[in-house]
Amino acid sequence: MPFIYFFSFNSISLTHSFRMGSSGVQIVCVALGIIGLIATVVTIAVPRWKVSAFIGQNIITAQVQEEGLWMECVVQSTGQQQCKAYDSLLILGSDLQAARAMTIISSMLTVLSLLILCAGADFTTCIENEDVKPKVSLVSAIGLIIAGLLLIIPVSWAANNVIRDFNNPLVAQSNKRELGACIFVGWGGGVLLLLAGGLLCCFSRPRSGGSSGTAKYYSNSASAPSKNYV
Repeated sequence: MPFIYFFSFNSISLTHSFRMGSSGVQIVCVALGIIGLIATVVTIAVPRWKVSAFIGQNIITAQVQEEGLWMECVVQSTGQQQCKAYDSLLILGSDLQAARAMTIISSMLTVLSLLILCAGADFTTCIENEDVKPKVSLVSAIGLIIAGLLLIIPVSWAANNVIRDFNNPLVAQSNKRELGACIFVGWGGGVLLLLAGGLLCCFSRPRSGGSSGTAKYYSNSASAPSKNYV
């Protein structure tokens, strides 16, 4: 009898502790996902994927050329900036076209994954079934991992092309570019999304020793006194 009560109390305490720890991890994952989403939006919107390379005769220049997903800009030494959108989608390279699609899909998938996570998290009551919540969190984790990969792939592709052209002696020095700030922001955002998805995968397993097990122990303990009277 005391052992049964002690075991039931311990199972309740372990379950409660697991929920508290899982809730804390989920809150951290939500924060990482939001930061990753901001990094994705910055990577999409800011035209700083490629910048002018100051080499050779280009060491002293009065303007800096910046290229992004949607436009290219020229920044004068006086601080004035002039931007022009790309004339046609068909004249863009395959890396730029793929980067547009993958980064947009990444941002949309991140938003959807965060909404799913908030619906199935332990710190919310949108879903009351404790057996369904880990499955919902796992779906959100997979979405965040895919979103992180969709962000890392295009920026890595663009970085590879910039480094390749920079080291190519056949490319004119005036046409060579360096890595812009958006490349590093995209890498950072992708790593944060992968980290959030990985943490959710580790803490989205079905819980053992839940409420059904506790009810079973109490029913046994309640029937024990009747056997003593016989």
